[in-house]
Amino acid sequence: MVVTQESVAVNGSRRQSPQEIAAALRDRIRTGDLQAGDRLPTQAELAEEFGVERGAVREALRILHTEKLLTNVSKGSPPRVADVTPPREGPQPTMVGLAPRLTEAFQAQHVHIDVVCHTAETLTVAVGEQIRLIHDDRMRPKSIDVRILMPSRKISLAFPISVDGGGDDDPVHKRWLEMRNAQGHVLRHNLQALRKSHGIDVHVTFRALPFTPPVKLYLLNGEEALIGYYLLTRREEEYESQTLEMFDVLGAESLLFSFENREGRQTSQRDTAFVEQSQKWFDALWETITTDLTLS
Repeated sequence: MVVTQESVAVNGSRRQSPQEIAAALRDRIRTGDLQAGDRLPTQAELAEEFGVERGAVREALRILHTEKLLTNVSKGSPPRVADVTPPREGPQPTMVGLAPRLTEAFQAQHVHIDVVCHTAETLTVAVGEQIRLIHDDRMRPKSIDVRILMPSRKISLAFPISVDGGGDDDPVHKRWLEMRNAQGHVLRHNLQALRKSHGIDVHVTFRALPFTPPVKLYLLNGEEALIGYYLLTRREEEYESQTLEMFDVLGAESLLFSFENREGRQTSQRDTAFVEQSQKWFDALWETITTDLTLS
């Protein structure tokens, strides 16, 4: 069984947000699973599929309507996919731009993904679409190798951090650690399940960074680098019956900038150099100052 974001959440109970539902439907539109003129399932059917209330589905549909991906959202019948979808050019929020880039990367026979991030939450959500396409026999890589660098539990994080500075038992750090471990487990389980179901050679490995990365980086098959800046904000969140005030980042909203170095495509020397140097930077971190990361 594929463990989805509906059944295993960050803290064991959180359901998918409207933004995550919108991201999943957006990916189906952009990969052609849902085509122009197709009618979406009913709100009740979508609510059952994603394990949420209808209100979350309605908000997700409003998001896609605002992006001009859907029509007839306010009518009584389910909305339809718009005839014209916006181009993918230019930077896009991570939750929007990552999944279609992963779908292209997963077309390769040997998929190699390297990631620098704070938690694997965004990657876990995005890779769900590729797993679904594999189960639908629409793609079948021979191997999948994913390497992920995340901050060590032993360091004092630059963010997220309590507004008042926290301490050794800082609940903000505890919350982040639970998110890091839970999402890592889900990602590894979902991908490694493809070994048994489809005979794909899958490896998912984590290592711990001795610092807080200021950016998120995705390296896809050594051909594309996606980079986004973590933008700090002050916010509140309920956790274990208390309200946490923290300086945190909304990683899913970070704009991803793409640089390509692909054979057969015209790419600039700047893009080529950026991809190559990003890969060298990642490999150097992986092989030197990082340590084995055990997800508790």
